[in-house]
Amino acid sequence: MTATVDEDLAGRAASGRVLARLARPALGLLLPVGLALAWEIAMRLGLSNGRLVPPPSRIYQEFADLARSGELQRHVLVTLLRVAAGFAVGTAAGTLVGVLAGASALGRRLIDPSLQGLRAVPSIAWIPLFILWLGIFETSKVALIAVGVFFPIYLGVMAAILSIDRKIVEVGRAFRLSGPAMARRILLPAVMPAYVVSLRSGLGLGWMFVIAAEFMGASEGLGYLLIDGQQLGKPAEIVAAIVAFAVLGKLTDWMIVGLSAPLLRWEDRFSAAAAER
Repeated sequence: MTATVDEDLAGRAASGRVLARLARPALGLLLPVGLALAWEIAMRLGLSNGRLVPPPSRIYQEFADLARSGELQRHVLVTLLRVAAGFAVGTAAGTLVGVLAGASALGRRLIDPSLQGLRAVPSIAWIPLFILWLGIFETSKVALIAVGVFFPIYLGVMAAILSIDRKIVEVGRAFRLSGPAMARRILLPAVMPAYVVSLRSGLGLGWMFVIAAEFMGASEGLGYLLIDGQQLGKPAEIVAAIVAFAVLGKLTDWMIVGLSAPLLRWEDRFSAAAAER
């Protein structure tokens, strides 16, 4: 009898945990869904004609039309591939240069001042130069996205290395850890939380820079949909492209968080829920 009760309580606790996991992302949908419903109701009540800001039902219809014709899938795939390529290049370069600047005082003095100056250059300013150097096709677009990804990752890696607590390094030396063991068991875990944050920041800038990249004579991609909607006076297409950017950006951010979660299980992090208990 006692075993049955315990099993029942354990099953209820597991169900509660599953519901809690599902409720967290659902809470994040309350604000956008609530705003969309409010705007739709305002349209139905005649408070606005929806000519410049179309209602959610019209945006949904635009998505359906684009998906039916196959254009939505094509534009989304092209933009995703550009962001993926630029993110890969920018991440690799930012990580390597960040490690060099963080681990070497001489390297930091040589390269950091120049990179800090280049970081202040607006993304649009790179476009004429990349077109001149690399042409108007994919290479220049990927290069521009990589530039946007590079700087937050470089800064995050360099700052993370410089902020490593000297005491934990001394502990590793006291245990006579070899160089690879020191890097794997002490340095990498110490750097990883800040590195994940820099990856998320770099990805966000990559999505912003892809719009500027797709303004460079692109005939495909969500940025092209924005320009097409502007030139043809189709606000529903513009808003649909913006919503697609928002959804894809959030999904890819979730991917980074999910993939990095097993590497950060050791963290003893503060949470509001834990504080309330």
